[in-house]
Amino acid sequence: MSSTVLWYASRATGAVSLVLFTAVMVLGMATAGRAATPQLSRAAVLRLHRTVSLTALAFIGIHITTAIVDGYVDLSLTDVVVPFGAGFDPMWVGFGAVAVDLLLAIGLTSAIRRFLSPKVWRFVHLTAYAMWPLALAHGWGIAGGDGHRTWMIAVDVACGALIAAAALRWRLWPKSHPDTIARRAGLVRHPHRDADRQP
Repeated sequence: MSSTVLWYASRATGAVSLVLFTAVMVLGMATAGRAATPQLSRAAVLRLHRTVSLTALAFIGIHITTAIVDGYVDLSLTDVVVPFGAGFDPMWVGFGAVAVDLLLAIGLTSAIRRFLSPKVWRFVHLTAYAMWPLALAHGWGIAGGDGHRTWMIAVDVACGALIAAAALRWRLWPKSHPDTIARRAGLVRHPHRDADRQP
């Protein structure tokens, strides 16, 4: 496989990874906010969150592999996990490395969640809020990438807007949502809770 193909593959999978991780973040906040629709239950939202997470991991793996195998830039496997030591663009590659480290921590603690206290798991999982902007900064600043191209800036802005909207809806002001107010007032029945009360 030519170096040109690998370089384009790395850039493309990097952009797709950002979009997928944006979806993971939005779905994660929706899961935490117990979001559901008549067409998509809370369990379905959680399954979708997990499926998109695995897909995003696959794309980030391809992104990293193609960048290393390409060989055009001075980048090793160590640089992927040890930040700010790369021979190529150390600061921006370093941001990506920190994001990868946080991603690995989130993935590992999710895999062994049953052995962890809820507080520990939640604390590690909340680092996703740092991982996403670090990944964004990595893509924006990396030399030779697409970060400063108009189409990529548009993707970044759209992803940022989705994250902000999800945070406002399910994290910052969840209690002000009409459904939450109605549920607390007893105007909306809780199907699981009501089922438990059946004789």
